[in-house]
Amino acid sequence: MTSSPDPRLDPDVLTREGLSEQTVAAVGKLSEAFETVEAARGHLYQFHRLSGRADLLAGEAVEELREAGHADLADRLDRELIGLNVLAGRWTFQIVEEYDDGYYATFRGFDEESLGLVNGHRHLFEAGLKRERRTEGRAGHEADPSQV
Repeated sequence: MTSSPDPRLDPDVLTREGLSEQTVAAVGKLSEAFETVEAARGHLYQFHRLSGRADLLAGEAVEELREAGHADLADRLDRELIGLNVLAGRWTFQIVEEYDDGYYATFRGFDEESLGLVNGHRHLFEAGLKRERRTEGRAGHEADPSQV
């Protein structure tokens, strides 16, 4: 499957679109920061899943301890640990939702807004790196899929 040439890889893209290297670099830095937030969000969701899994496993352990004759410990675990908030008043789903609706949504909004400064081109900074670093005419170094 071939596609149209990627306009970001045209060496004259900045001049043609009236963009400064400084603006492209700044938007690229904000994009990099948002990608870091995306990675942090992934870790937060992993925390959510792991904490939930731990609670379920602890619940299974409670039943096994009870069956093994350790009712006192099982009862204490059931009362004091199973279903315990991980933060004051919050289970992990509430933490994830608050993060998504607050910090993450705000950051994403600014990242999207900044694309207006570069005519909507995502990863324009990285496209510049590709223009600089690839070897013209070498297999595997094509500018975009239309050249394969």
